[in-house]
Amino acid sequence: MDTKTHNELANHAWSVADLLRGDYKQSDYGKVILPFTVLRRLECVLAPTRDKVLDTVEKYRNRDIDVDTFLRKASGRRFYNITPLTLKSIAADSSHVASHLTQYIGGFSRNAYEVLERYDFAQQIKKLDSANLLYKVISTFADLDLRPEIVDNHQMGYIFEELIRRFAEQSNETAGEHFTPREVIELMVNLLIAPDDEALSKRGVVRRVLDPACGTGGMLSAAYEHITGMNPDATVEVHGQELNPESWAICRSDLMIKDQNPDNIKFGNSFSDDGHRNATFDYLLANPPFGVEWKKVKEDVEDDLERLGENSRFWPALPRINDGSLLFLQHMLSKMKPAEDGGGRVAIVFNGSPLFTGAAGSGESRIRQHILENDWLEGIVALPDQLFYNTGISTYFWILTNRKGPDHRGKVVLLDARDQWRKMRKSLGDKRKYIDADQISEITRLYADALHAAKDENHPQHAKVRVFANEDFGYRRITVERPLKLRFEISDDTLAALREAKPIQKLDAADEFVEAVRPLLGTTWWKKAEAVQEIRQTVTRAGLTWPTSAPFAKALRAAIGVRDPEGEVQTVKGDPEPDPELRDYENVPLHEDIEEYLRREVLPHVPDAWIDHTKTRIGYEIPVTRHFYVYEPPRPLAEIDAELKALEAEIQALLGEVAE
Repeated sequence: MDTKTHNELANHAWSVADLLRGDYKQSDYGKVILPFTVLRRLECVLAPTRDKVLDTVEKYRNRDIDVDTFLRKASGRRFYNITPLTLKSIAADSSHVASHLTQYIGGFSRNAYEVLERYDFAQQIKKLDSANLLYKVISTFADLDLRPEIVDNHQMGYIFEELIRRFAEQSNETAGEHFTPREVIELMVNLLIAPDDEALSKRGVVRRVLDPACGTGGMLSAAYEHITGMNPDATVEVHGQELNPESWAICRSDLMIKDQNPDNIKFGNSFSDDGHRNATFDYLLANPPFGVEWKKVKEDVEDDLERLGENSRFWPALPRINDGSLLFLQHMLSKMKPAEDGGGRVAIVFNGSPLFTGAAGSGESRIRQHILENDWLEGIVALPDQLFYNTGISTYFWILTNRKGPDHRGKVVLLDARDQWRKMRKSLGDKRKYIDADQISEITRLYADALHAAKDENHPQHAKVRVFANEDFGYRRITVERPLKLRFEISDDTLAALREAKPIQKLDAADEFVEAVRPLLGTTWWKKAEAVQEIRQTVTRAGLTWPTSAPFAKALRAAIGVRDPEGEVQTVKGDPEPDPELRDYENVPLHEDIEEYLRREVLPHVPDAWIDHTKTRIGYEIPVTRHFYVYEPPRPLAEIDAELKALEAEIQALLGEVAE
């Protein structure tokens, strides 16, 4: 079957949109078309064994046993239907269409019924029936020939994916939550699987694939097709989990249509209700939502980390609550097949935030540190912006593995593919660019050849690749302190500050105390001891008691002390007291001595600075774009001036034509 036939069958199914127009919003067409397409395909697949299943139903009708196994055996499939109804027979009795269709759906095995139920099929039947559209819709799908001998599972997958794509386009305000552009998936799968091409070509190969945020299943389908395209005899088990009921139903439908195991697609939140607990996989890939908070599962995630410690999926730390992207990566890394069993590979799409968000010691930084120190990060690919339906921001592929080859060990590849794109003729939401087949091949080849391209300055793509050691992304965040220097004075401002100080206000004669100091107005001291001594003498001469508490002494200094570069250095137990307002922070690469850094970069400018080692923190960040920045000098002023004059002349000429 060629592409033209695929489109004809997809067009037949999508023609129902003409019937729905007016009663349904465009973005809701898929809620009718997708489940009816699934229903028709299931019906066509079950048709050859329908009578055998009905005979089995009769045979075990009054027996108190679980007949599910017998019915699956009779149908020859993972699912079955125990009613004699078909869409054609339902359409033939127009007066009972809704009741018979409900009965028909209720006759499916539990795994098939759950899929249709997640589409909210009962509500769609009710809505279509009340609009007098149900009979017409059923009649249209009853004529759709989806028999396996006409449309095999692989071809049916293409048809269903085309319908999913159209559904995503119609509802492009949220399409990106459920649908990743096909070319992005293809490139991602290439980078994930291409290094294993030789191993995958062997006979009897078995691979397990997981997408913990699988949406409608596009990534799982692409991975399946990539592996089986290389080796038709390969056994590929695809697994996934999805939180959105409709997307889950679409993904599960896709597997049923392709005669794969739909039970591998779990429903629920991957963080709080792990559907693949204790399972490991050869390949893991995902396009999780960007910048989505995980407050709803906060207790479950924190409990997992606290209770299991180093055995937790989320060891060693958690990201900030408003972005759960890195939680998906931690979840996936925990499910890589152990290195001793062959290892696993991970590919995930992120925005820029996970690369650098979070200072040293933060959850995000500690997660990056854990990944790099375990030598799991193989490479990061910077993609063009405006590739996705629901966001125009820049995105990145992270490729990770626990089985790096000898040449890659201890290294991370950064690849700049931001210029690899074509402009779309028509925008789809925020998607204005796409990556064509030649560019996908070029990026795939360059990633595979990255180490050589980075080393060879004559390589045509040398400027697009950088290779770093893992520790190159680490740094020490040091705290540079400078001494607090004060002069001391009595002025209107310092008297006002003295009056507002709480330890002063608590004195029995607070107002009298302040007034007793007023005669010193305009006096300046360069040493604290001299200032305190003279103020004390002045107060006691006024007949007042001099307070001796530590809070009073602290408040007095705060009120009359004024920062001054020429002032007295304040001390605490003999050591210089740091000035919080002059405190600075520096990020020093891990491989550099911090004292040497201080002598070279800091002391020439501020000789009295020192490092507070108790505050030093280890941090990790991956500033991809910084490493590919190329300075572009501004154009010469003469060139800009000439261009402005030319534009001015052009405007004058146009105005002259208008005046004529």
